[in-house]
Amino acid sequence: MFETIILLIISVAPALFLVVYYYKKDKAKPEPKELIIKSFLWGCFLVIPAIILELLASSMFELYSPGFVLLMIVINSFVIAGLIEEWLKRYAVLHTAYKSAFFDEVMDGILYTIVVSLGFAAVENIFYVLEGGYSVALMRAITAIPLHATASGIMGYYIGKAKFAPTPLEEVKLFRTGLKKAVLIHGFYNFTVYSASIYSEWIFAGVFVILIGGFIHLRKLIKLALAEDELMGRQGEALELLLLKELFNKQ
Repeated sequence: MFETIILLIISVAPALFLVVYYYKKDKAKPEPKELIIKSFLWGCFLVIPAIILELLASSMFELYSPGFVLLMIVINSFVIAGLIEEWLKRYAVLHTAYKSAFFDEVMDGILYTIVVSLGFAAVENIFYVLEGGYSVALMRAITAIPLHATASGIMGYYIGKAKFAPTPLEEVKLFRTGLKKAVLIHGFYNFTVYSASIYSEWIFAGVFVILIGGFIHLRKLIKLALAEDELMGRQGEALELLLLKELFNKQ
């Protein structure tokens, strides 16, 4: 029992650490903690529809592509895991934080999408760690958990940009661009992991190339978002005014 509790703690701890890390990136105008918690819990809940959709998709594709190992790796990586999980994360952000008056910076798109993704990653991690133990917990803490934050954070930049799009058409284009990039990063990560387990363990080294490259790219997008928000004067709005907006929108 005690060991199970320890495993649960170390399963969730990396995700919570990254939530705090990225939350502190938005120093000029921190987001309300209540909405951060709500977004994280939404991410936790997403594991349920993700499992259902992934099982359905997996059974369908296996039915029509038996014996094609490499093809199934590609489908599992980019469609079953990448597309389904990143689409669900985007759906959660667009139907929660995106509609809030507090979502008033490009940086908010990055932050809320990362928080949703880390809620998802935390629950997903529990299943893997309880089965695999401490070694799995350590490996996923430096690979899978950061991967979710990185891929979804990059998507979040485009969600943040979409909030200020001049037209609905441009808004949709930005949504699609963000989703495509997240699916590609997530997909290539999974493809590397799955391929390494079947063909050669050396392929697994590609995981760290993807993680480092994605992290560097996300850092650049965070700097761009913060710079744009400062330039456009979005960081100077008082919290009291935001609260008034939120109350007005609920009426």
